[in-house]
Formats: sequence, C-alpha cells, structure tokens
Amino acid sequence: MKKTLIIGLLLTISLMVQSVSARPKIGLVLSGGGAKGAAHIGVLKVLEENHIPVDYIAGTSIGAYVGGMYALGYSADEIKKIMLSTKWDKGYSDIIPRQDLSFRDKENRDKFNVPLFLGYSDDKLKSPAGILLGQTMSELLRNSTGLVHKFDSFDQLAIPYRAVATDLITSHAVVIDKGSLVFAMQASATVPGALQPLSYGDKLLVDGGISNNMPVDVVKAMGADIVIAVDIGSSLAKKSKLNDAVAVLNQLSTMMTNASTQKQIALLNEKDILIRPKVGSLSTTDFSILPKVYQLGETAAKTQLVKLKRLSMPTSQYASYQAHKAKIKQNIASPLTQPIYKIVLNNDSQTSANIILNAFDIHEGKPVTKQQLQNAIKRVYALNKFEKVITEFSDTPQGRILTLTTKAKSWGPNYFQFGLNWEDDLEIGSYVSVDLAYTLTDITDNGGEWRNELKVGDNKRFLTEFYQPIDGSHNLYFRSRYTFTKKKQGVFDNNKLTLDVSRRTHNVESGIGVTLGYTGFAELGMRALYGRISSNAVLKSSFDIRGYGGYFSLGYDDLDSISFPTEGDRLTIGVEFGRSDVTRQDENFSSDFNLHYQLNWKGAINVGNHIFVGKLDFESANNTKGELVAEPAELGGFLNLSGYHRDALLGNHKAFAALMYQYDLGRGVLGLNSLPLYLGTSVEAGNVWLNRSDVSFSDLIYGGSVFLGTQTQFGPAALGFGYADGGNSTVYFFLGKTF
Repeated sequence: MKKTLIIGLLLTISLMVQSVSARPKIGLVLSGGGAKGAAHIGVLKVLEENHIPVDYIAGTSIGAYVGGMYALGYSADEIKKIMLSTKWDKGYSDIIPRQDLSFRDKENRDKFNVPLFLGYSDDKLKSPAGILLGQTMSELLRNSTGLVHKFDSFDQLAIPYRAVATDLITSHAVVIDKGSLVFAMQASATVPGALQPLSYGDKLLVDGGISNNMPVDVVKAMGADIVIAVDIGSSLAKKSKLNDAVAVLNQLSTMMTNASTQKQIALLNEKDILIRPKVGSLSTTDFSILPKVYQLGETAAKTQLVKLKRLSMPTSQYASYQAHKAKIKQNIASPLTQPIYKIVLNNDSQTSANIILNAFDIHEGKPVTKQQLQNAIKRVYALNKFEKVITEFSDTPQGRILTLTTKAKSWGPNYFQFGLNWEDDLEIGSYVSVDLAYTLTDITDNGGEWRNELKVGDNKRFLTEFYQPIDGSHNLYFRSRYTFTKKKQGVFDNNKLTLDVSRRTHNVESGIGVTLGYTGFAELGMRALYGRISSNAVLKSSFDIRGYGGYFSLGYDDLDSISFPTEGDRLTIGVEFGRSDVTRQDENFSSDFNLHYQLNWKGAINVGNHIFVGKLDFESANNTKGELVAEPAELGGFLNLSGYHRDALLGNHKAFAALMYQYDLGRGVLGLNSLPLYLGTSVEAGNVWLNRSDVSFSDLIYGGSVFLGTQTQFGPAALGFGYADGGNSTVYFFLGKTF
C-alpha cells in the first residue's frame, strides 16, 4: 500500500511538471514609432492585469527602449512613471549648457552663435555624421536604466531580450543580444541623418525600423511559441500633406518601416496576436502625447482580451513568475552600491588622461550614485573636446570596473566657428556683422592652440592668438595675441548723428593667466597699441595714437545665457596701466601714467517663470590732458541706456545700472516648453563724463524699455522700444548676438 502511494505521488508530480513545462512560451514584440511608444506600456499594463507572462521580448527603436526596461524587471507602472517624467525633448540637442563651459569657451560661444559643426583636416572639410551626436540621448537612457553592468548575454535579464538595429553599410538587420543595455536601446533608435551612427565592431548601426520595425522573426528564433506583436507604425500621409521636402522624406521613411512591418506580419499564424493601437496619424516626435497614447495602447489591448486571456496564468503561478523576475532584477541591482574597484580610461583623443580624470572626479574605492556619475560625465563633456563620453560597468569577482570612453570630435582637430548678427534701430540703419573663426588645436604636446578670428560688416576685426597651457592640468596658461579693429564710431549731439569717425587700432597683448575652475580666470600681461582716428567730414582731422603698458583681467561667469539669463552671475574686472602718445598733424602730446579700469556685472535670479536681471557697468580712464582717451567708454543702446542710439554717448568715465524684469510667456502661458518667449521691461540710469571732477549722480540720465524676445538656436532675437530723459526714444530689433 505504501509503495502504491509513493508511485502515485511521483506520477502526480510528474504530470504537474509536464503541465508547467507544456505551457507555451510567449514572446512579446514591440515595434518602433517614437513618441507613440507609450502605447506599448498600455499594452503591458493589460498583460499584467490579466496575469499574462512574457518569456521573450524583442523591440525596435522605442520598442527596444520599453522592451529593455520591461526585460530589466520594471513593471508597466514603473516604466510609465519613468517615461512620463523624462524630458525627452532634451534629446534634440547636444549643445553643452553655457554655464558648464570654461570662461574662454563661454566667450567664444557668445561671439560665434551659429550652431554649425565644421572642421578641416587631411585637405578636406569635415562634419559630424548626424545633426545630433547622441550624448544627451545616452544621458536620458542611462537615467532610465540606472547603473546596470554590461551583460555577457541579454538572456541574463529578468526576461530574455533583443534589440534590433540596422547596419548602415549593408542595410541588414542587426540583432543586439549582449553588452550595454543603453547602447542597445540607443543603436536601435538612432535615426540616420538626425543622430550619428554608432560603431559596433565593423558595423555602423542606425534605427532598426529601416530593416525590421517589428521583429517577429527574432522573438520566434528565441523560442516563442506564441507571439504578441504590437504595431505602432505610422500611416501614409495624404497627397495634400506632401507639400515640402520634410514631408516627402517622412513619407519615404514611413514606406520603408511599413514595408518591413508587413513582412513580419506575414510570419504570424492563427495562434499569434497582433495588437494595433490607433496611433497611425499621431506624431513620432511630440512627446506631449504620451498620456493619450498610453490610453490608446490599453484600449487596443483590451479589444484582444478574448485571445489574451487564453494565455493567462493562475494567480499562484503568476505570483511565482513575478517573484522570479523580481529576484533577477534584485541580483542585477545588488552590485550598484558596491565601491568602484577599478577605473579604466579609453581615451580616443589628444586630451591628456590627467585632465579627463580630474574633470571626471570619480575615485576608486568608493561607490557612485547615478546622479554622481551623470554629473561626472557632464564635466568631462563640458571640456568641449569630445563628441561622445560613455561609461560602462563590468561586475567582476574583485568588484565593479568602471570604463570611461572619450571619443574625439570626428570633424577635428581643426575647427571652424561662425557668427551672425543683425540689429536695426529703424532710424540710423542696420548694423550687420558676420564672424568666422578657425582654430588649430593640439599643435603642441600640451594642447597648444592657434586661433584666428575674422569679423566683417559695419565694424571689422581680425585676431590671431596663440594659447598654450603651461601645466599638465591646464590651469596655468600663456597667451599672445594680435588684434586689428576698424570701427565706425558715430558722434552724436542730443542723440542725433552728426559725424562718422573711423577708428583703426592695432593691439598686441601677451599675458600669463590661471583658470579658476570652469567659471573664472585671472590674467596679467603687457600690451602695446597703435591706432588712427580720422574723419572724412573734417579736413585734416586725424590722430595717431601710440600706447604701451600692462593689464590685469579677472573674470567670473556662470550665467546660463548671456542675453536672456535666468540664473547665475557674470563679473569682469579689467585694469590697464601705462603711457600713451598722440600725434595730431605735426603736434605730439605725451601723457603721464594712465590708469584705465572697468567693472561689469550682470546677474539673474528666477521665481518660476518670473526672472529678475541686474546690470552694473563702471569705467574710468585718467587723462591728465582732459581730452577723450583713445578707447573711450561707450553708452547707449538697447538695455544699455535704452532710448539712445548705440554708443551715442562717449566719455572717459561711465556709470550705468539697470534692473530688468522678464516673464516667460512661452512656458507660462503658451505652453512652449522648448522655446522661451520673454515679455520684459527695464529701468535704467547712467551717464558718461569727460573729467572725473564732473562725475555726479545728479547728472544721471534715466530711461527704460519694454521688449519681447526669445532665445533661438542662432542666439537671441528681440524687438524693443526704449525711452530716456529728454524725449529720446528708439525702436530696436536684434537677431543673433548679445545686446
């Protein structure tokens, strides 16, 4: 009897094991579709509510992202929370925030405002292989996944996972089944032309939608018996919508992805389930539709509930399935709090390892959080030397190995920069300038640079500079520069132009300085000046100027924008000392020791969409002869004593202060999250004086302005009206540069 019971028990257990093992394996396929990918999360929510397990998962583009997060062990609710809180629009720009740049790079950014990446080497012009480099996209994906390690196989995830990309060289689909999860997600979603292709062995990877937008074949090859496929592809546009080049290119892209999807649909059989949320006409780039699309995904999945419920697990079995996933997720996450055992640097650039690691500032023997690592990557990227900064973790028996990879700019090592400026006061006329810079980098072993700048337009300027870091950390530097300027200086009487004066100067400077972090610098040097001031309107009215002496400069700058700042401060202090000689016709005038100093400050704070900006400018030049110095202080123009024309007031001494208020209509009223639109007003006071003894606050001129402006990719644009004492008023229009 006992023997019979044992045999019966063994048979029962055997039948139960066979029953469990006989459960069909379910594969989930998530197609590409950009912002419409939130529909995938809605489908996942329905699967979870009905206890439907997923044994394999494969995805393309946004499907690779959602699928990768689910494969890591995140629930539908967790993915939804992460996806809705992520600022996906940030991924459309890889521009380093101004406040993160070094002081020198901030100045160059402000002057050369056209965001065009172009270089020259090997006798040819070079540019990036995509409009975007993908650095910000990597950051967004890393924020989602956390600091997970590289995987020997994506079968090690809570759900075995595959991402599909396209080899740009062969046009064949590439199935990524191991390595960095962030890399797999990003490669699968790298839109060719928009994002730079990613290297993968001998392949160049771009968006998988080109070759296989809904990888049914991949999940079947993984072992799926039943496939649940979610198609969020786009519908073809009607003839009336195909009226520009962008629309035509989008139509061509839709044709390609839809063709690949149809091939995969043909692989589905009667057991498989195809879910098609009604998102075909929605945008792939408008991430504001995420909540709506999530609901559409839920709705579409519920229309297939009859078929889906056939795949449901009993409650106890589904709980065991979820517990198994949670355990794997925990095992993946457990090393994240461990100290860094070793840091490995893969440096594909001429920038020294010492500079990179100093900026990285992550140390062996200590754990690192996600935020600490993101900040470290930003600091390295802000060196402005790289097109990509990548980190990857490998977990070994000895501990976590952190690999930092820095990829040099592919369009270097010699770079062009471009600037454009147009301003008009609707009375005197337009001021137009075009700027070009060409910088040869790494011309010495320690990162020396030779920089040349050319400005043409109403005012002309040529500069050539040699800049040489002295120490290994690039904190100390030497630079020498020559500058030629030709400036048309207006002479005004009661804000009316009466005379044009031409000012030509040759300036040579050499100095030694120290950088104060990424925000500041201090520099001491010598300078020499030769110039001529002349006017065709007055016979024999030319002056030759010669000067020599020294200078000291100090600067601090962490403003987030030079024209429309919302936070930060910029302070510069300059002191020049020496002697100057003036020759007028046959007369020579020699000055005693001159001292010329100036202080300029601009600061901003914000309370939500309300921004308050302050500005102070002081300048003073001692001149024993009581005449206007060769380089006088200038006052007048938009937010520089509004109501007066640009540089309408000249003197040896200047005082100016302004308080501006700006309200961000774009974000506060119009819902333009990516484009600020400022409505502002200012209160201003200032004046210039010839002699120090004349300086008096009772002589201050008061003015103000109202303006509407925005920050574009090409710099600020503003339309304003200024008014000052005496009935002086001016309308201003600006595009491109600072004001």
